[in-house]
Amino acid sequence: MRTNTKRTFRYFFNHIKQFKISLTVAVILMLLVVVLELLPPYFYKVFFDTISSSQESALIAPELVKIIVVIAIIHLTANLFRRLGDFVNIFLHSRVMSNIYHNCFEYLHKHSYDFFASNFTGSLVKKVNRIVYAFESIADKFYYELIPLGLRIIFIFIVLFWIHPVIGLIMLAWTALFLLSNYLFTSYKWKFDVARAKAETNITGVLADTITNSVNLKLFASLPFELKKFKGVIKDWMKKLVTTWKLSVIVEGVQAFAMILLEFFVLYFAIKFWKQGLLTIGDFVWIQAYLLDLFMRLWGFGRMIREVYVRLSDAEEMIDIFHTKHGVSDVPDAKNISIVRGKIEFNKVRFSYVKNEPVIKNLDLKIKSGEKVGLIGPSGGGKSTITKLLLRFCDIQKGKIVIDSQDIKNVTQDSLRSQISFVPQDPILFHRTLMDNIRYGRSGAGDEEVMIASKLANCHEFIMNFPDKYNTYVGERGIKLSGGERQRVAIARAILANAPILILDEATSSLDSESEMLIQEAFENLMKQKTTIVIAHRLSTIMRMDRIIVLQDGKIVEEGAHSDLLSQKTGLYKKLWDLQMGGYVNE
Repeated sequence: MRTNTKRTFRYFFNHIKQFKISLTVAVILMLLVVVLELLPPYFYKVFFDTISSSQESALIAPELVKIIVVIAIIHLTANLFRRLGDFVNIFLHSRVMSNIYHNCFEYLHKHSYDFFASNFTGSLVKKVNRIVYAFESIADKFYYELIPLGLRIIFIFIVLFWIHPVIGLIMLAWTALFLLSNYLFTSYKWKFDVARAKAETNITGVLADTITNSVNLKLFASLPFELKKFKGVIKDWMKKLVTTWKLSVIVEGVQAFAMILLEFFVLYFAIKFWKQGLLTIGDFVWIQAYLLDLFMRLWGFGRMIREVYVRLSDAEEMIDIFHTKHGVSDVPDAKNISIVRGKIEFNKVRFSYVKNEPVIKNLDLKIKSGEKVGLIGPSGGGKSTITKLLLRFCDIQKGKIVIDSQDIKNVTQDSLRSQISFVPQDPILFHRTLMDNIRYGRSGAGDEEVMIASKLANCHEFIMNFPDKYNTYVGERGIKLSGGERQRVAIARAILANAPILILDEATSSLDSESEMLIQEAFENLMKQKTTIVIAHRLSTIMRMDRIIVLQDGKIVEEGAHSDLLSQKTGLYKKLWDLQMGGYVNE
């Protein structure tokens, strides 16, 4: 059995064993159902033996009626136990599936920023859905087909050996070969099922990517290009799907031939034994009933095993994610951070996204409590990377980042980020109401507090112009709002959070000049007694900072107040200032 298959079964078992009582009751009920369902063929044997042993219909009629009454009672009892088992199964499956959803949600969201940057959103969603429904399918196959089949085979072989050892041996040899060949075929077909599952995931990823970028398709008139690309993905998927279907058709044809041969030989030997007086007419009925029952179950077994492997291949991709370590993890017994002053220190920090290509090179940076620091420099200089490292979206390879004498590697990520308000360059909102999106900054805030924050961020006015006001849904990723409106909502969220450390990453880049002027006063109030880091290409945004840090190639090349940096005639800051004020560079 392959490593991932073992991992998948272990993962499912670890979830289902949490409900041992329900599992035990369900298995006992299924055992009773199987035993009861295998009893009627014996009574059919008695029924036909009774008919063949007497010519007086009047005498045997009451006996025959008794037999059919017993058969009816057995069927009714089996049906009752089966329905009880179904209810227990519903209880068990629903809870395990809920736990798997919860586990997937929690584990996925603990992955690092880089993980999500490297995976399609649609593909991740599909992987979660697949593993949940893979459990449902596999659990149903085991409970309703595999376990009953195993019990039936044991019971039927005991009976057949008792009827006649030769018939039992024929059936045993055939069944062993049948099950072995099915297993070997399914193992061979597994690689094709995995390839089909990956191709299907690829379809979801490409489809989700084009839907997310639907505006780009229109702007660049690239639908024909994307359609051609999508057709290629579909063609690859269809080729792999057809291969798995053809293999299934071939094996089912072989199975049917094997069953025809078995039935012929069993009945051939049964006729010989009947001629010798070793079997009765009722035994024929008994054997044939079990033979048909076994054929039906074994036919389903081949398809069931292949279906189980298909579902295992569906679940495999999520199992791989479960065995992918989180890029950023809390250390054992990590404590919650306590930020009072907000003093930040980067000590000999080195970081690279790609090995041997450092983005931050031995950075030494100290930001005092309550200090307002601006980060500027050419694109790729490391400005945004510094904020990602401070928020622990990524872990540094060397050095140490300390806040109020606490190494951020030794504290919980949640407590760290809850103490830092961050307004990104391109804020993404939930498809929820404006009230919910702003309140995300502090979940316990009242409506009045949300509105005060909105007014300070200069977004209250446009919110009140919507028909549903604060109950307006903003669409997926906030698509119903303009870029400037989304940014002001994000600023309101940060104002509401009121954390001791504030990071603004191009937070005013999407605002017009009037809105920026109105919001600057709010920022002045917001920044009071807060350690603030502002990233901006628009130098007018940071000219009033206490200190401006100029970054280039991951290193600090200049630092100082606005006036001091302008006095350096050959400095990078002076050059950038002259370019912007001269009109060669916008923003």
